[in-house]
Amino acid sequence: MHTSESSRAGGGKGVGLGLALVSALAFGGSGVAAKPLIEAGLDPLHVVWLRVAGAALVMLPLAVRHRALLRSRPALLAGFGLLGVAGVQAFYFASISRIPVGVALLVEYLAPALVLGWVRFVQRRPVTRAAALGVVLAVGGLACVVEVWSGLSFDALGLLLALGAACCQVGYFVLSDQGSDSGEAPDPLGVIAYGLLVGTAVLTAVAHPWTMDFSVLAQRADMNGTPVAAGLLLGWIVLVATVLAYVTGVVSVRRLSPAIAGVVACLEAVVATVLAWVLLGEHLSAPQLVGGAVVLLGAFIAQSSTPAKGSVEPVAAGGAESRLSARENAA
Repeated sequence: MHTSESSRAGGGKGVGLGLALVSALAFGGSGVAAKPLIEAGLDPLHVVWLRVAGAALVMLPLAVRHRALLRSRPALLAGFGLLGVAGVQAFYFASISRIPVGVALLVEYLAPALVLGWVRFVQRRPVTRAAALGVVLAVGGLACVVEVWSGLSFDALGLLLALGAACCQVGYFVLSDQGSDSGEAPDPLGVIAYGLLVGTAVLTAVAHPWTMDFSVLAQRADMNGTPVAAGLLLGWIVLVATVLAYVTGVVSVRRLSPAIAGVVACLEAVVATVLAWVLLGEHLSAPQLVGGAVVLLGAFIAQSSTPAKGSVEPVAAGGAESRLSARENAA
């Protein structure tokens, strides 16, 4: 009996690991598919609106099923929609219109370090030494990614937009921690569904999709010299890089520990960088690749270290769920 239960547990973790890999791969391809659409003439905000609105439509049945969340967790749904969906995606897609996809996503991985900074200096709560080391590594690695010794080799506004995506993630972490001691966590799929609906409403007001040149979607976009149907790229962004990525990510976190899920989630940046290299011709130098590895290592340490007594649990354990809520990210 014990062997059977162990076998089922091992099988569950195996499935969880597989789903986490699928989620990382799906999320990692969002920027690579979005950039050709932006270069074809679509505004970054319009691409974000298409992504979020399309995913919201697909997940509408889940919103109806979990409609009780509207009464029980309205602040969480609003925060998720504003920050975890609209904010992160808008900043991320705007940044990749100016800087390489891999660089933008690595800047976004400063979020775990920024969360710890918020807890330590704003909330004045202790953090572990290991978590502090993760922050130092992440910041140092980022300095290599942006090549600070050459006076920032990338567009400064693009880097600022990517940092905005990271800050939106931090805002969501801080918001989601409110009331976390109540003991009743809302169904994550319901939160995602309503977050997409809220994000769609916000982005509709900001992006003015009625001014979009929809004819671009009937044409072909250039992917490093290869023409690809714009509608196919949009379908990938909506169905694979958003719906599939979110759902598989949520299920994987339920089957794995947050630390393990966080490690797998870090593959998103690796996938995005490799795909951008192969499909878009965006090459990173050796120092940037080393710096990127250090950023991911620092992010993992920061999000998986056991918090010091009196610290906030999501600071150390929330990193895995964070990649499910934002993307950009993105990706």
